[in-house]
Amino acid sequence: MPRILLAVCFSVLVTIPATGQTNALIESLDARADEYFGVARQIWEWAELGYQEDQSSQLLMETLAHEGFDVDAGVAGIPTAFVAEYGSGAPVIGILAEYDALPGLSQAARPQQQALMPEGNGHACGHNLFGTASVASAIAVKDWLSSSGSSGTIRVYGTPAEEGGAGKVYLVREGLFDDVDVVLHWHPGDRNDASPTTTLANRSAKFRFYGHSTHAAGAPERGRSALDGVEAMNMMVNMLREHVPQETRIHYVITRGGLAPNVVPDFAEVYYYVRHPLAATLETLWPRVIAAAEGAALGTSTRMDYEIIHGIHSLLPNETLANAVYANLQEVGGITYSAEELEFAQEIRGTLGDNLPPMGSQETIRPYALRMGLGSTDVGDVSYMVPTAGFYAATWVPGTAAHSWQATAAGGMSIGGKGMMLAAKVLSMTAVDLFTTPTLVQQARQEFAQRRGPNFTYRPLLGDRDPPLDYRR
Repeated sequence: MPRILLAVCFSVLVTIPATGQTNALIESLDARADEYFGVARQIWEWAELGYQEDQSSQLLMETLAHEGFDVDAGVAGIPTAFVAEYGSGAPVIGILAEYDALPGLSQAARPQQQALMPEGNGHACGHNLFGTASVASAIAVKDWLSSSGSSGTIRVYGTPAEEGGAGKVYLVREGLFDDVDVVLHWHPGDRNDASPTTTLANRSAKFRFYGHSTHAAGAPERGRSALDGVEAMNMMVNMLREHVPQETRIHYVITRGGLAPNVVPDFAEVYYYVRHPLAATLETLWPRVIAAAEGAALGTSTRMDYEIIHGIHSLLPNETLANAVYANLQEVGGITYSAEELEFAQEIRGTLGDNLPPMGSQETIRPYALRMGLGSTDVGDVSYMVPTAGFYAATWVPGTAAHSWQATAAGGMSIGGKGMMLAAKVLSMTAVDLFTTPTLVQQARQEFAQRRGPNFTYRPLLGDRDPPLDYRR
C-alpha cells in the first residue's frame, strides 16, 4: 500500500457553470424534509446493529424502489447490503449509505442522559441520518436526470456494519465498484467541514483463550484460567504501547471473562482494535500483538486462537473532489437553530466539559485544510478503488463526540434532521456537478491515479474471510 502524502497539493480548480439547477435541487429536498426525517427517525428507533439491519435496509430499499430505482438486495453475501441504481451510461456516480447502530448507547432524544432501553443500542454515530441523506440526495439527482434528459447513472450503495464489521470491504472485494467513476459520502458530526482527510488503517480480532474449570478454592491446582490468559495478554500489549510508533492506537474490551468467581474460567475472550495511518506499518504491529497472545497462552498453560473480524485501509484523499464538495457546502451554508433547538443545545453543552468549539459554529463552514483524522472507516477501501470524497455536516451540538449519548440524542431530533438535509443538498449538488462537468471527473481520476501510484495492488486487510454476520451477536 503506498504512503499517503497529505502534503501533495492539487491546486487546479474546475470552474463549474452556474445554473438554476442548484435552486431546484434544494427546493425538491426541502419539500420532502419531513418525510425524510421520518425515515431517519424510524431507523433511529430501530437502532439495529451491524449485519442485523434488516428493517433499516428494507426501509431504504423500499424508499428507492418507490422512486423508480432498480434495487439489488443481499449483495456480496450480506443480507442487509444492497445496490440501487437509476439511469444509464456514464458517468456512474456512487453515493454511500450507512445505517448500523452501536451497542450500549441507547438514549432518548432529550438533553439529559436517559436510555430508552437498558443496555440497548443507539445511533451514536448518526448512521440513521447518513443512510437517509444519501437516499434523499440520490432521489433528488434521479429527478434531475429525468427532467434534464441527461445521461448518466446514479447509484446508491447500502453498506451495513461500518462499525467494526467492514461491510464495504466485501463490496469492494466483490468488484461492485469496478465501473464507478466517482464515489461521494458524508458523515454526521458537530461541524461542517469538507476538507480532504485521511484516517487510520485498522485491524481487529477476537482472541479466545481456553483453559480448565475447577473449584477456585477447593482444587485450584487443577485449574487453568482462560481469564489469566486474557489478562496476561492485555498486560503485555499495554507494555507494548511504549515501543510502537506514536500514531498507533490500540483498544480492547474483555467480552467474556467467566461466569462466577468460584469457578476457574475455562473460556475467555478479548476483542482488539489496532490502528495506524499506514497499512504497511499496521502490518508490522499486528504480529507483535499476536506474539503477546501466544506468550500469554504459554505462560498460563492455556490454549489460544483468534479470529480476524475486520480490516480496513485509511482514506485516500482527493483534493479535486474535495474542492468541489467544499464549494457546494459553502453555498448551502451551515445550520441555524430555532429557539427550542438552542435551548436543547445549551443543556447538552453543559454535559460536554471544557474547551468546546463556540456555540454558533454550526452556522459556519470550517476553513479548507488538509487534515489527519484519528478514526477509521471502511470507506478507506472504497477510496483506493475509485476517486472518493466526503464531508461532515453539523448534526450534533458543537463539541459533541461521536459514540456518545449526546450524539444519539441530537440524531433523534430536529438538530440531526437539519444537518441531514444539509448533507443531502451538498451530495446532490456535487453529483450534478459531476454529471455536467466531465473535466471534473477526469481531473479527479488523474489525481487518484497519481496518489495511488503506478504499481498499486489492492489487498484487503481482512484477508479472504467471509462477512462476519454474527460479530455483534
